[in-house]
Amino acid sequence: MKIWVPSEAAAEVLADLPDVECVVFDGRGPAPEGADEVEVWIPPLIPVRDTPGLMARMKRLRLVQTVTAGVEPYRPHLPHGVTLCNARGVHDAGTAEWAVGAMIAVLRDFPAFVDAQRRGEWTYHYTDVLADARVLIVGYGSIGAALERRLEGFEVEVVRVARTAREGVHPMEELDTLLPDADVVVLLVPATSTTTGMVDAGFLSRMKDGALLVNAARGAVVDTDALVAELVSGRLRAALDVTDPEPLPEGHPLWNAPGVLLTPHVAGSTPASTRRSLRLIRSQLLRYLAGEPLNHVITESY
Repeated sequence: MKIWVPSEAAAEVLADLPDVECVVFDGRGPAPEGADEVEVWIPPLIPVRDTPGLMARMKRLRLVQTVTAGVEPYRPHLPHGVTLCNARGVHDAGTAEWAVGAMIAVLRDFPAFVDAQRRGEWTYHYTDVLADARVLIVGYGSIGAALERRLEGFEVEVVRVARTAREGVHPMEELDTLLPDADVVVLLVPATSTTTGMVDAGFLSRMKDGALLVNAARGAVVDTDALVAELVSGRLRAALDVTDPEPLPEGHPLWNAPGVLLTPHVAGSTPASTRRSLRLIRSQLLRYLAGEPLNHVITESY
């Protein structure tokens, strides 16, 4: 059985499996020969070029196991009969940690203090604070739960929102009434046709003056022009690990917009994520070879 893996480390954790041939394809160069023989594909963290064309050539493909929670580069092009699994849980710790750090950095004005340090200036002033804030988590899944656990010591009120209402979790239909009372709005929704552009001018206008938008989801969830307008006006602040477009091109107005902290899609790029990804890859392949049910199978309800 031929498997394409994203790294030598992934190949090593599968090296002892019988009748398995691992070929490393990290996406940085042309695809290897033999795509038509691949039965299992574990794509790299950054989507490869021409994913649709590549998947169309994989005539024996039976399983795509991503190393990301998001599956939008693959799901629309999945051949009939191929199982798609995501890496739910792998990036929870890193993404949740980034979100907490980003909140504190913006609220406590760390970027401005760093700039002042570089200028050699002592710029004493009051800052905002996370304590007593109402944090609205939009897209409350495993990452949202991990974020809430990390917020427990910060004396905040967490309000949870998800596509499906359940005990303690509001449905998306109630967002309009929840937004005006939130001090921090954290986006953790998957990229789907219903979430693309959901944070538009109307959404942003319902956020309270001075509120902080934290996007650890996907750039396309936010209307960039509408967000830039709110930032330039000084009414809202933002911490963004993802943008639309991405990478953010030189000269884009987001680079110099006031009140925004930008990081280059690094929330889940940590050693913890790598370790957990390798454990997931091995456990899923053991299940696959044994004919056992796989974890994190993506269905139509995703």
